[in-house]
Amino acid sequence: MKDQLLKKISERSITAGVVGMGYVGLPLAVEIAGAGFRTVGFDLLEDKISRINSGDSYIADVDQSTLRSLTDKGMLSATSDFSLISGMDFIAICVPTPLDTHQQPDLSYIEHSSIQIAEFLKKDTMVVLESTTFPGTTSDIVRPILEKGSGLVCGKDFYLAFSPERVDPGNKHYNTGNTPKVVGAIGKDAEEVIKAMYESFLEGGVHTVSSPAIAEMEKILENTYRNINIGLINEMAMLCDRMKINIWEVIEAARTKPYGFQAFYPGPGLGGHCIPLDPYYLSWKVREYAFHTSMIETSMMINDRMPEYCVQRVANILNEFSKSLKGSRVLVLGAAYKADIDDCRESPAIRVINVLRKKGAEVIFFDPYVPEYIDNGTTYKGEKALTEELLRSADITVITTAHSNVDYALVQKYSKAVFDTRNAMKDIKDRSNIELL
Repeated sequence: MKDQLLKKISERSITAGVVGMGYVGLPLAVEIAGAGFRTVGFDLLEDKISRINSGDSYIADVDQSTLRSLTDKGMLSATSDFSLISGMDFIAICVPTPLDTHQQPDLSYIEHSSIQIAEFLKKDTMVVLESTTFPGTTSDIVRPILEKGSGLVCGKDFYLAFSPERVDPGNKHYNTGNTPKVVGAIGKDAEEVIKAMYESFLEGGVHTVSSPAIAEMEKILENTYRNINIGLINEMAMLCDRMKINIWEVIEAARTKPYGFQAFYPGPGLGGHCIPLDPYYLSWKVREYAFHTSMIETSMMINDRMPEYCVQRVANILNEFSKSLKGSRVLVLGAAYKADIDDCRESPAIRVINVLRKKGAEVIFFDPYVPEYIDNGTTYKGEKALTEELLRSADITVITTAHSNVDYALVQKYSKAVFDTRNAMKDIKDRSNIELL
């Protein structure tokens, strides 16, 4: 089985399937197809399927001309028909892993996908879970579902591994293709063939670890590391505000040390799919071991309260103009969770907007990448252009996303007051109406 798969990989005769055509799955499918493997994307949303099959990219990091070329050549297609799993030699699971209403891991997407795959899983297939999750998911949840549903035995009839996605939307230097890959497989044969498969279409190299649990914990460590350090810098920002010290200048000074310091920056909270969620996965899992992740949970609490803290700062600024937050018109610049992308997943900007509305403010927003967003089933439309009239109409402008294509000189010139949570206006010389986080 192993030698046959290795031969098919070298001959580019593997057929690959990617389950979940989102921010992780679609770029991965494009990389695989671009390396010469016929690739099928599986998704339940017909709009995504239709757009992929017509070569229409809905993800900024996926080049539309590249996608269209692959679909025109028949190298990449999409479907909702999971019976086609029976023709796949390699299957990557790239589905969401959100939190439920109680802030606990929701593995329903992984479980449902595994059940669908198991029904049509054939012998001699490689299956890799890429969705971020807690240690033990691949071996204790995915493996039993695949074995029970297919009647096949892991390690004997099919190969299974965990390889965490490392997608950073909007990153100009690192993408799916050139970012190093970590693989933790069940068994040495699985490690060998799955490593060979990834090396056949990725340029960043593959680092193997001894088990899926190691790879699962590695991914949690990556994002928990960032969560804790951002929590530290957010707390320092709140302290510096009390002490009337510019935290941004403090960070730039600390950056001059060539060793022992990595710069993190404060902001209105954490966004994206991984960093705000992954520590919750870990803190939930460790309860089985009677362990309390005190440092991790403290950083989560600090970061979670940043939107409320930012709104309180807005209220304080308005108070200096003898205005109440309730009834004030607040212009929020930015709905995406980070600069120069259109991704609003877990965006702290939206949380800031929600808190402002809850406090009675009249909120409008402008984001050059996000004309509208949906929150709890309601669609909110942004302003079409950032104009002098729009800026003058607001009692305060709040910058929640530091998009590089915003005219910040215009913002400074016509805003009554600006609260900059991202230091987006660092190059503006006239700072008389600007207050920093």
